[in-house]
This record gives sequence, structure tokens and C-alpha cells, in this order.
Amino acid sequence: MFRNLPRSIAASLGSAVRYTPVKQVSPINHVMKRSSAIVAVHRDTKEDNQNTPFEFTEENMKRAQEIITKYPPQYKKGACMPLLDLGQRQLGFTSISVMNYVAKLLDMPPMRVYEVATFYTMYMRHPMGKYNLQVCTTTPCQLCGSDEIMEAITSHLKIKPGQTTPDKLFTLQEVECLGACVNAPMMAIDDDYHEDLTPSKTVELLKQLQAGKPLEKIGPVSGRDSCEPFSGKKVLLGSEPTDIRQFTRSDL
Repeated sequence: MFRNLPRSIAASLGSAVRYTPVKQVSPINHVMKRSSAIVAVHRDTKEDNQNTPFEFTEENMKRAQEIITKYPPQYKKGACMPLLDLGQRQLGFTSISVMNYVAKLLDMPPMRVYEVATFYTMYMRHPMGKYNLQVCTTTPCQLCGSDEIMEAITSHLKIKPGQTTPDKLFTLQEVECLGACVNAPMMAIDDDYHEDLTPSKTVELLKQLQAGKPLEKIGPVSGRDSCEPFSGKKVLLGSEPTDIRQFTRSDL
């Protein structure tokens, strides 16, 4: 009954008490590992190092000042996220120079900006292609065929998630839920959603971009305007409101 007590306490209870050490649990030797394309630790490269100059263009500086004025002077660091996004849109990715520039502009310690840029997946920490393809593979999309969509893209572009095509046209990413579950499977191309995808429709979109043609239509490629049922609208079509008494107890 005293087997879990420390040796000194067990001894004080009497010589008749026998101390039994607790059996040690063997550590787990095999741990599942999942690779990621997200860069969480900075490593200097030719395209991304602290000696590479960066500053906002005149137009973007005006935008930055407008953003900063939305915050009280003592809380202007609240503009960190929109300014990082502005810098990324100008350069193409969030380089260490962009982060240092934003830190200086907002009078913030650079480390505080690094923490933001490495926490949110919207900030790309390595050079990107002209088009950022984000394919959702979370459960709703996977159940509706996102694996086939990913296979169609990797087969057509000859790249894997986290890679960029040799012509710097596309960067492919596998992402978590983008919030368009009712239109699954889907992917985002830059800021626009393309939904109700099929492998053939996905390749058509890629070929159109490869030909230098802009994608005029965004949203579902199935013919739906939004997220209405494929079979058409089914609610709010009657001329008279439904008599709720037909479906509830009379005493309520």
C-alpha cells in the first residue's frame, strides 16, 4: 500500500514497510512526422536576406499612412498585419527586409514583427510564383474529391505542395479549411475562390493562366451562381407562408 511513497517516507513508517520503486514507462521511440512547406525559421538566401533593401513605393506609402491613421498613436503597432500584407503584395512575399521595414515604420521591436509573420499562414516566407494556388484538403473538400484535384494539379504542373514551377508562374500549397465547404472541392488562386471543381475543370483554369488569359469568372465552375442547391431554389417560393400549426402541437 506504500509502494508509491518516496523511499524516505516509506522508511519512516517502519522497517516492516518494503519500498517498491515505481516502474518506469518506456518512452515512445517512433513518432509520426508530417512535413510542412511553411518556413518558421529564417535562413539567409540570395533573395531573402537583411542586406536586401526594401521600402514602400510612393503609392503604397500613402496607403500605409492611411492604415496607420486608423489606430491611436500609442497603438499604431496594430497596423502590423495590414502593413505586412501590403509589403508582401508589393514584393511578392514577406522577406526579412519587409519585416524589418515594417518594424521600423511602426517603432516595434523586429522580433514582434517576426512573431506575427511566422504565426499567420497568409504571410509567405519564401519567393512565390505569379499565381498562388491554395488547394483545400480538409474533410469536406476531401470527401468531395480534393485528392483528385491535387493529383490533377501536381500531374499537370509537375510540382508538389510547397514548390514553384520553373517558370515562376505557379506556387502550389495544401491548406486547411478556406470556408467554402458547401462548394467543395475548391481552391484559391491568389485572392479569388474557384469552387465545385473537377480535375478537368481545374486543368482548364491552369491552362488559361498559362496562356496569359485572365480568369474572368470566379466562384463555382459548375454553373451555380453561389451556394444554392444544384437542383435549384427550394425555399421561399410559395405564395403563402407555411401554416406552422401543421407541424407543431396545438397547445404550444
